[in-house]
This record gives sequence, structure tokens and C-alpha cells, in this order.
Amino acid sequence: MTDGPAAAVLAPTTSAADAARLPARSLFTPCDADELDFATTAELEPLDEAIGQQRAAEAVHYAMGMRHAGYNLFAFGPTGTGKYDFVRSYAERIAAGWEAPSEWCYVHNFAEPHKPRAIRLPPGKARPFHDDTRQLIDELRHAIPAAFEAEEYRNRKNVIQEQFKERQEERFNALQARARERDVALIRTPVGLALAPIKDGEVLGPKEFEQLSAEERHRRASDSEALQKELEAFLGEIPGWEKEQREQIKTLNRETTMYAVGHLIDELKKRWAEFAAVLAHLDAVRDDVIDNADDFLPQEQSGPQLMLASADRGQAGGGPFRRYTVNVLVEQARRGGGAGPAEGAPVIYEDHPTQPNLVGRIEHMAQFGTLVTDFTLIKAGALHRANGGCLIVDARKLLMHAYAYETFKRALRSGCIRIESPAESLGWTSTTTLEPEAIPLDLKVVLLGDPTIYYLLTFYDPEFSELFRVAADFGGRMDRGGGNTGRYARLIGGIVRNAGVRPFDRSAVARIVEQSARIAGDAEKLSTHMDTLDDLVRETDYWAGDAGAEVATAAHVDAAIAAKIFRSDSLRERIQEEIRRETIVIETEGARVGQVNGLAVIQLNHFAFGRPSRISCRVRLGKGEVVDIEREVALGGPLHTKGVLILASYLGTRYASEQPLSLSASLVFEQSYGGVDGDSASSAELYALISALAEIPIRQSLAVTGSVDQLGRVQAIGGVNEKIEGFFDVCAARGLSGDQGVLIPAANVKHLMLRKDVVEACAEGRFAVYGVASIDEGIEILTGIPAGRPDDTGGYPIGTVNRAVALRLARFASVARRLARDERRRPGAAREKKDERERGT
Repeated sequence: MTDGPAAAVLAPTTSAADAARLPARSLFTPCDADELDFATTAELEPLDEAIGQQRAAEAVHYAMGMRHAGYNLFAFGPTGTGKYDFVRSYAERIAAGWEAPSEWCYVHNFAEPHKPRAIRLPPGKARPFHDDTRQLIDELRHAIPAAFEAEEYRNRKNVIQEQFKERQEERFNALQARARERDVALIRTPVGLALAPIKDGEVLGPKEFEQLSAEERHRRASDSEALQKELEAFLGEIPGWEKEQREQIKTLNRETTMYAVGHLIDELKKRWAEFAAVLAHLDAVRDDVIDNADDFLPQEQSGPQLMLASADRGQAGGGPFRRYTVNVLVEQARRGGGAGPAEGAPVIYEDHPTQPNLVGRIEHMAQFGTLVTDFTLIKAGALHRANGGCLIVDARKLLMHAYAYETFKRALRSGCIRIESPAESLGWTSTTTLEPEAIPLDLKVVLLGDPTIYYLLTFYDPEFSELFRVAADFGGRMDRGGGNTGRYARLIGGIVRNAGVRPFDRSAVARIVEQSARIAGDAEKLSTHMDTLDDLVRETDYWAGDAGAEVATAAHVDAAIAAKIFRSDSLRERIQEEIRRETIVIETEGARVGQVNGLAVIQLNHFAFGRPSRISCRVRLGKGEVVDIEREVALGGPLHTKGVLILASYLGTRYASEQPLSLSASLVFEQSYGGVDGDSASSAELYALISALAEIPIRQSLAVTGSVDQLGRVQAIGGVNEKIEGFFDVCAARGLSGDQGVLIPAANVKHLMLRKDVVEACAEGRFAVYGVASIDEGIEILTGIPAGRPDDTGGYPIGTVNRAVALRLARFASVARRLARDERRRPGAAREKKDERERGT
């Protein structure tokens, strides 16, 4: 028998295939329903722990127990793993034992109205303080007018007014008497007091005055001038007397108001004697009421004033009395409802973490086309409501809102809450606004997100690690063994109970356990993706109800799984149809040199399926280049390129370690019109390359998946179940012959949870799954020819694949050396090389 390519006609051996062929029992790990010690989930006690999340549970326990600053928690993991439910339930249990936090109010700052003052009160005290203040205002609005309408007040005010009138009349009468002595009359005119000459009691007109003697006229003019000065002096004293009168009335009003207010304020102060801030505010209220008693008295209003008063009465507190009200910012309600003071600390989840929703906001109201505000329009944010307890926020939502993240961090760093708008944060506002007093902040914060957000924040934000020192990693799967199946059944029972659906029998629970392992992509693991489990439970209940069953069974679980796949697999069906119609060429019989069936996975949301791909390779004499056509046209991702470079390294190291690798090979995914990434096809590409070099055909009834390292070991890949089923569906559509199968890495055997029809076909010998650990094992199954092991001299046995590859590469190297010698001997070659070197320099 000749050596080299003729080795392709050797009779194939089946020993390698038989050794690698997996038994049907290793393709699917069932859950025995008979081992479950219950009839239906109605008998199961709910699980009171985070199953499969021991590491995360410990982190949450540590973070909630560490009361020092900065030990906030970032809970990360795949979406749907139940992070929120677990963190919230645990936080509520822990916070129930914490001391109830303080309540907060904002009151008017009478010294600086634009800076409202914050008052801290014990739980259950803010609302009574608000009510007492409102009642005080109502009482003052009746007591003060009553005091001013009392007989005593009117008498005292009349005395003051009469004294002023008597002084004025006395001075006026004296001035009038002196004028009369000098033949001058002091008369009242529409514009005031005036002096006029008289004779015999009659006022002289201008003509009569001119008939007087010059001496008489001169005397009268002198007297009038003197009297005019006295009159001006008299009129100048009147404003002073009026001011004195007003001061006396003001003093009277203050005394009257103090009498009406004093006992009411004193009574209120006795009730709040233990709170210094409240006492200081009540003192300020008393002083302001005394200074502004007129606000409490009835006043005639008309026009715009009447409209403004009507608008004020529609607001809290009513017009000028708003400044005496109390704005209850945070009130601690009893956990679980009911009356009385709160017990424990609050746990708040902020679903829309904008800056105002976090730190609070100052609202405005429109009055006559103008926006106005005061301390009663200050509204609490999530930080206020959660102060003293726990705040839970979704990290992605927090980062999506402008300025929310920086404001959030500023509050945590400073330990206080300052209410400001985004415009104020950037210094864009130029109008006068409120500057509420900052409120001390002491709470536990939990951010929820995926690992990418956590690690990006850790890397790019130095402040993040100082504020969130604890991370809770919620995994997406758990171990299946060690009694976890029973605990998982209790978890399913809890989901059934919480969803309010019909009970599940043990067969349904067992089937869900099997499907959970399938979702986890590992026969030895179970999925902890709570959203997926919840969906499966609800959909199973639907199909059980559709069948009129009172208890859900495994058949209903299968119906739910099949229905969900049917709703999602239109693309898979179209691809399979194109393969059946041979629009997409996938061969499942015969043998081809340099061609192999590779397997890929297409992920569509929560549905993934396998897609066979034809991989081809062509080789020729060259300079040791393995060309990845996908990379050359920018369709290959970095991981795919890495796989090609690794197989090229393996090829050169194994077959051409002591001679030049004088080949040029091109690899391509045929009929690939989209991006290709991942290294799971690198073993298939290497098989195609070896086949092309050895000129030995590969069985097209087999498909291959698996990555390869530089030593020729076949490594595990993802999506192994979907890849096997994708090729199985192609073969089943054309008719299973018993020769078809899939080569997978031996390391992936533990991940197999194949469909029932695939397992049955393998059990009946109509399909096969092979587990291979090395390229040599795989090439023997694909070609039916021994791979061949090197002897002590490094040579391979005759009639093996590796010998054929080595001989082909040796011939390439020999031809390359001969061509190089001929090139060097060609006239002018040396000069051309020199010119090339000079041009390069």
C-alpha cells in the first residue's frame, strides 16, 4: 500500500467512534419524581432562604449589619435572579428591629424667610405638631379680633385718641385767641388753616384792607407774620403728636395681642416643653403675631386685593397665615398599617430615581401669571422617606437620569440632604428661591444592577468604592446535588403559592427541575433565574387550566415549554426550511476533502437554537499563512480570530517544528452573511485544514463543535445542547440513517440535557453524540482512519492521517526550498534584492 494521499482509501476503523460514542443515559439527567416525598406543592412549606445564593446572602447580611458610613451594598447579577425580592425581604426583616427614625418638619424662618428651618421630632410627633399649630392659628383668628372688639380695648384706645384731640384743640384754641387779640381770624379752608384780618368781627376784604392807614396796614402785616410762624410751628408739631399717638396705640395693640396670644402659646409650649426647636419656633410665632396683629383683624378689601385674598384662602393655611403652618416633610407610618407610632425603620424602593425624586423638590404655584413658592411647598424625596432605614435603587435607572447620580453621591458623602433643582446644581438659576435647611442623613443604600455596571463604576469612579464597600454577587445557577432538589421543590412550591395558581404534582415539579438544568446549561446545576421559573409556573398553570385539570402535571409543563418555543422559533424554522430546500447547503451524507459541518448558536432574547454551518478549507504552497476569510472581510470577531491563530500555531508546532511551514490556507464559513465570533468552531476549522492537507475526506454525516488549544486539546464550549439539536433536526428532516452524529468536547458531556427525541434516537442507534478530548480522537472519528502517534524519531506510522499531513507539508517545504534556490541563481536576483533593501531603508 502506498504512502501519502493514497492513505485515504484505507478501510475505516470504528474503534475510535465506538470508544467516544456516548450512551443515552449520559445525554440527559432525569429527576425521578418518585424520590420527591409529596403529592402536590400544596403540602410543601415555603422556602425561607435564598436558595443557591449563600455568598450573596452573607454579603447582604454583613452590609445590613455594618452601621458605619460607606458600607452600602451593590447587589449585582443577571437580571431576573431575584435580587430585588431577596434584598427587600431581608432588609424589611432587619429594619423591623431597628429604632424607628425621626420625623421631620419645615417651618417658616421669620428672620430669613428664604431659608426655612428643619425641625426633628420623634416618631408620631410631626402630625400632632402640625395639628396643634393649625388649631393655634384658628384660635388666634378668633381670639385676637375678639380682644380688639372688647370694651376695655376700645376705652383705652378712645382715651389715647381723646388725649390727642384735646392737646390739638387746646393748642389750636390758644393760637386762635392770640390771633383774635391782634384782629386776625384763624379760619379753616378746604386746603387747611389760614389767617385773615378782621375788624369789628368781620373779615376785611382786599378793598377794605387798602382803605386802612399805612401804619395800620403795617401793624396788621407784622401781626399776621408772627401768627403765621406760630401756625406753622403748630402744624409742625401735629405729625409728632400723631406718631406718638400711633406708638401708644401700637403699644396698646401689642399688649392686647399679647394678652390674647400669650396664654394660648404658653399652653402649647407646655405641651412641647421637651423639644427646644419647637419652643424656639413658638416664641418666633408669638413675636410675629404680636408684630402683625392687623393680619388677624377684619379688613375691607376690593379689586385685586380681594382676588388675592380669595386665592390665598384656597391654599394651605390661608393667605398671611401660611407662615405659621407646619410642613410635615416625613411622617413615619406604622409598618403594616394601623394607628399609633411607627415600629422599625422604613425600607423604600425608588422606581424613578430622578434628582427631585431622590433629594426632594420645591414646588411652585401660579398667582396672576407669576410662579411663587414658600416652605409649605417643599416636598420630600426618597432619601427623606428612607432616612434612618434602607433605600433600594436600580443602578441603571439612576445613571440614566441627568445629575441624579452625582447628587445622590453628594448626599451620601456629606451625610445630609440638601434640596436643590438641577438648574441650581449647575448655577443656571438667577431668581430668588428657597434654601431649606439641610437634613442629616443616616441610612443604608442598596444599588441593584448587573456586573458590568458594578465593575465600570468601580474602575472609573473612585468615589464609588468608598460609598459602596460591600458587593453581593447573585449567581444564575446552583448545584443540583446535595439535597438541593428537595429544596428546589420547596422553591417551586413557594412560586406556585405566591402566583396564586393551581397546585403542581410531583411529576410537574420533577419536569421543572429538569428544565431548570437545561436552562442552566448544565446537568449538574439548576437555574436560579426566578423570572424564568415564575414564567414557566404561570404558563404551565395556563395549559393545565386549558386542559381542565385541577392539578398541573409534567404533561402541562411540556406543553408550556413547547408553546413558548413555538412562539419564538420562526427564524429557526425558516433556516431549517432553507436547509431542507438546499438553499443553504449542508451535506449530511458522503465525504468531502477540506469540508466539515460546524455548529453555531443564535441567541434571540430568551430563545437560542443551533445552526449548522459548512466550513471549508483550501491549501496550496505558500509562506505559512492561514487566512481567515471572515476576519479579512471584517465579519470575524476577535475571539474567532484568536481561535484561527491558535490552530495555525498548533499546525506549525506539530507538523513543521524543524522545517518551514510552506503553505497558504484559507478558511471560511460558507454562506455566512453576518458576523462570526467565538472560538467554538476552531476545532472544526482545524479538522477541515487537516483534511485538506492530508487529502483525506471527512464524513459529512457528522458535525463538530469545540475549541482547540495549542496542544491539540479540545476544550468546552457553550450552547452544546442547542448545537446538537440543530444538526439533529437537519438530519431528522432528511431521515436518520444511523451514521449521523455530533462531535462535542468531552468536557461538555456533563452539560448535556438534550431533548427527549434526540435521546431516544441515540438510544435506538439512529443518531450519535461523541465526546472527544483531542484533535487526534476527533479526526479518527471524522475520517475513519487512525490519527497516528509519533515514534521516537518524530515520524508517524504509515497509513495515518498525521503522516499524510506531515508528508504533504514536507513536499511543500521541499518545493519552496527548490524555488528559493532557483530564484537565487537567476541572473539579476541579487541586484533586485539589494534594490529592495535600499528602497525599504
